[in-house]
Formats: sequence, structure tokens, C-alpha cells
Amino acid sequence: MVVFDVLYVGVAAVALWFGADQFVTGASRVARRLGVPGLVIGLTVVAFGTSAPEFAVTIDAALAGQSDISVANVVGSNVLNLGFILGGVALVRALATPGTLVRRDGLLLVGSTALLLAVVVDGRLSALEGGLLFASLLAYLGVLARSESGGVTTATEPFHPPDAARLVVGLALVVGGGHLLVVSAVDIARVAGVSEWVIGLTIVAAGTSLPEFATSLAAARAGRTGISAGNLVGSCLFNALGVVGLAALVHPLDVSPVGVEGTAWLLGTTVLVVVLFHTGETLSRLEGALLVALNAANWLLNLL
Repeated sequence: MVVFDVLYVGVAAVALWFGADQFVTGASRVARRLGVPGLVIGLTVVAFGTSAPEFAVTIDAALAGQSDISVANVVGSNVLNLGFILGGVALVRALATPGTLVRRDGLLLVGSTALLLAVVVDGRLSALEGGLLFASLLAYLGVLARSESGGVTTATEPFHPPDAARLVVGLALVVGGGHLLVVSAVDIARVAGVSEWVIGLTIVAAGTSLPEFATSLAAARAGRTGISAGNLVGSCLFNALGVVGLAALVHPLDVSPVGVEGTAWLLGTTVLVVVLFHTGETLSRLEGALLVALNAANWLLNLL
């Protein structure tokens, strides 16, 4: 029933916010105790954890033959991450953008999005192309591990099991809350007669992106901007390469013309974000407002 779905949306939102707070706290404390920079944690552990709902939903949709939901979920999630979420967090607190985030991770994000557009432009994403995307993610993680290996400092504090427990419990709440929210939101949208592409681009994408929003906002409000910005860039990389790649490996995906257009919009948004990162090495509140406005315009165009 729709009434229960609305109730589940509220429960899921609470789980996401509380889980995100616990997850960021646990991850940052573990990072500090192990001497790992916050940016690295944001690009890997936090990014993978908050991308878990995208993995689950996209692969489920691919197995069910709902290719539009699979592709639209990832495209919509990344547009949301770089528009509403990154811009919204910057509106709350201007984000510092380290040079490494711009030169290495930002350029890799542009490259991965361009690669995604190149493999979907013919209207089909094969298992071979999915393998290429997923292998690119593994290569990126390898480069990240090597480049940051010298940046790890000696831990000055003993490891505390409660910190790891916070991380695990927070991740479980984020993933569980995200899944519950998506299931409930999709039921509500289908009762309203919305198409699969619009469901994937808006309702599903918003549901699976809430962990990124909650985690990034919690990190920014705590002054951990490295985790906040790194989480969003890392999540987009995981989505474009890992989520779509793994889904195509499981089941080849058909991509509709509107899906190709949506991916092209995502590439333009990604280029704009990297340019804004580079200007002044910070993402200001004004730039955040620009990203939010562009994302709102994209949503409106797709809903019309």
C-alpha cells in the first residue's frame, strides 16, 4: 500500500542520516589512528560504502531486464552527486578542493565518464565493454594505492574496536536505509504511472544517492571536507566504472536514445565540476548554487 511506502520512506531517511553520521565518524577515526589521509578514505572506503545501494539496485534491475533503470540509476546518481549534493554541501560550507583531487581524481572522473559515453553511444553495453569499465576501476584503485602509499604516516593513537564498530554499523544502516527507500519510492512512482527512465533518473537515483548526501553533509559540517569532496568524486568513479561495468558483466544492457543523451549531460556536468574545482582551489557557495540550479533544470526537462 502507498501509505506504508510513505512510512517506509521516513524510516529509511532516519536510518540514512544516523548511519551516515556513524559511518563518517568511524571512518575518520580509523583513518586518523592508522595515519591515512582523509581524502584517501573518502575516495575509497566511504565512496564504496555509499555506492553499495547503486550496486544492488543496478544489478537487480539488469537481472530483471530493466536496462533503463540500470543505466538511469547510475547516470542520475552521478548527476545528483555532482549537482544537488556537491552543490548543496557547498551551499552549507564552501569546500576546499586539494590539488590532487583536481589533477588526478577529477581528470580521471572526466575520463571515466567519457569512456562510459563512448561504450553506450551505440545503444548497447556488452559484457566485454562492461569488463573494460570494471577493469578500469581496478586500475584506478591500484594507482591510488601506489600514489598514496608514501602519504601514510605512523599512527599515533592505538586502534579502538568501537571505531570499527561505528563504521560497520553505520554502513549497514546506510545500505539498508538506501535499499528500503528505493523499494518504497519505486512503488510510489509506479502507482503514479512514471516511465522506467524517469524512475531511474529521479526516484531511484535520489534514493541511492541519499547515502552520499548524508555522508558528505555530515563530513562537511564536521569540517572534514577531504572526506566530503573525496566521497562524491570516488562514488561517481565507482558508479561509472564499477556499478555499470559489473551490471553489464552480469547481463548486457540495452541503452535507449534518452540514456545516451543523459550520459552526454553527465559528461558536461563532470567537466564543469572539475573546472570549478580548479578555480581558486575551492568550491564556493555561489558555484554550489550554480550546480544545484543546473541539476534542477535537468530534472525539470526530464519530467516534462
